Amino acid sequence: MVKRFLIQSASAVLFGLPLAAAAAQPVVEVFKTATCGCCKEWVKHLEANGFTVKAQDVENPSDYRAKFGIPEQYGSCHSGRVNGYALEGHVPAAEIKRMLAEKPKAVGLAVPAMPLGSPGMEGPRSDPYDVFLIKNGGKAAVYKHYN
Repeated sequence: MVKRFLIQSASAVLFGLPLAAAAAQPVVEVFKTATCGCCKEWVKHLEANGFTVKAQDVENPSDYRAKFGIPEQYGSCHSGRVNGYALEGHVPAAEIKRMLAEKPKAVGLAVPAMPLGSPGMEGPRSDPYDVFLIKNGGKAAVYKHYN
């Protein structure tokens, strides 16, 4: 009886591993300054939504923005990368997950500046803001509007 239970348990674990791995979100690399509190809060937002984050403190996050192909006008305080896509600013985890599922032909997503109410910028009020899909060549389109 015990032997049968152990075999069934082992089988459940072995067959469940691929499902658990498929459900895990990819690693998000984040490039930020050491002193930026809102960047740390955005990292916490990503982790709370299932992402593993590898944050690196760098002198100038805008160097990474340029390297990843995000135009200057869509800049913010930190840059990131996930599965080959660039992330700029306080992009909500829901939009990152959507982009990863849809796999658009694009550079990535950006939330310019630091809008109040965006992930990591929570406070006494929430301002409307847009999440932009940055396309190849630097053109952008609104991917999601938040009120």
